Amino acid sequence: MEVVILCGGKGTRSYPFTEYFPKVMMPIAGTPILVHLMRLYARQGFKHFVLAAGHRQEILRDYFHGRFSDWRIDIVDTGAESDTGERLRRCEPYVGETFLATYGDGLGDVDLQQLAEAHEKSGCLTTLTAVPLRSQYGVVMFDESGRVREFREKPIIENCWINAGFFMFNHDAFRHWEGQNLETHVLPALARHGALNTYRHYGFWKSMDTSKDQHEMESLYRDGSAPWTERQQPLKVIKRAAGGRP
Repeated sequence: MEVVILCGGKGTRSYPFTEYFPKVMMPIAGTPILVHLMRLYARQGFKHFVLAAGHRQEILRDYFHGRFSDWRIDIVDTGAESDTGERLRRCEPYVGETFLATYGDGLGDVDLQQLAEAHEKSGCLTTLTAVPLRSQYGVVMFDESGRVREFREKPIIENCWINAGFFMFNHDAFRHWEGQNLETHVLPALARHGALNTYRHYGFWKSMDTSKDQHEMESLYRDGSAPWTERQQPLKVIKRAAGGRP
């Protein structure tokens, strides 16, 4: 089963790195975040990658030439100016009846078998992984008189979930594809058709948008506590579903 990874955006929040490189090539301990992400999938049995490339795609082609011979890697030119939904649509000829997809700048200890089970049980055409929203700031807790009781560092905001990627699609989802942007056009259209499911992930997830995020991820990796490196078991449920519709 194919894993489509969105690799073509300009990553303006990561400038000036992205003036010369695709954002997905930002390193964590010397290795591009894209490779960390691909290894996450490969450890669970997925080694066929479709890279939806655009901005500075020649860097991807040079980097992967002759590397990772045990993986199949297709680099697809999805256009320098294409939006996220359009990039996925242009990868349609490269995927089968069921496929995985995700953003190229987020890592998590997502259990793909549980994702597959949630997708199959839902009967929907698409399942996205949702994670609880975590505040980027520490918060101050105080009583009615204003007396400070405690500080909480970057707490989870209750009952608020965000899209973390790690999607599973049925190919029939392309029949309901609308617009150019995945988040504001495509996914809402699938939701209107009752074809969009969520898999709730309570474990680690983090996107790498800034140099601060990069430093935090590097610290986790160098300390040996990077959660995205931990899952080792290959997936069986999705492999059984690969020959037909879930």
